[in-house]
Amino acid sequence: MTHPALDRGSVAVITGAASGIGLATAQALSARGMGIVLVDLDQGALQAAAATLDGPSLCRAMDVADPDAIDALAEAAHERFGRVDLLMNNAATRVAGGGDDTLDNWRRTMEVNFWAAVLAERAFLPRMLAAGRPGLILNTGSKQGITNPPGNVIYNVTKSALKTYTEQLQHQLRNTEGCRISAHLLVPGFTLTGPHRPDPGGWSPAELVAYMLPRLERGDFYIICPDNEVTPEMDARRMAWAAGDMIENRPPLSRWHPDWAERFKAQS
Repeated sequence: MTHPALDRGSVAVITGAASGIGLATAQALSARGMGIVLVDLDQGALQAAAATLDGPSLCRAMDVADPDAIDALAEAAHERFGRVDLLMNNAATRVAGGGDDTLDNWRRTMEVNFWAAVLAERAFLPRMLAAGRPGLILNTGSKQGITNPPGNVIYNVTKSALKTYTEQLQHQLRNTEGCRISAHLLVPGFTLTGPHRPDPGGWSPAELVAYMLPRLERGDFYIICPDNEVTPEMDARRMAWAAGDMIENRPPLSRWHPDWAERFKAQS
């Protein structure tokens, strides 16, 4: 069964839509007969992306972390299409690296990867609720926000915050009387986007979207995507081990701790 928010005539707003997962989602939904609002930083890239779609679209070049721009986006989307049925907060940045990065990098990464989703929800959700139609809010998270591997501390923190926020949002929505909107967390596997070179271990964005959409339609909250290197069973073991650090009072990130790494490998 197709979710009503993904039917022909519905409208999707997608951030980070000029390439990668955002563009692949836009293409798949446009092929279904949906209207698409594409949001990204570069107008030229957006126009090129829009040219690959089958149906009506609106391009908005903007900074998703700008509250005024997000409010203007909501106005423009409703002026153009009269409705929004799917809000996909997909824009992300990896401007930051390790834990000793600058505070400006910390702030910028948090603004794009976390605060942009909060701003978009506040701009779009009231009208989606008032419309009384079924709708979807889809936030693109990361496995790094769940298992927290060493390295890119700032990125992990932002995606962990987004996971917690999306869980709380869905709890709020399902306990709101008469609400027909649901929130969902997309957790990609290794996907060949942006600077990634061709790699047999990664999925193309189109493969990820083909995996995602049926799970979104059936109402899955956690849409955790495998890839050609990591199976769903491997993902489950890694996430269970991360939770086990607290339950069993192991050192944090014990999967990478010299006293525990071999034990993790043995059970994997």
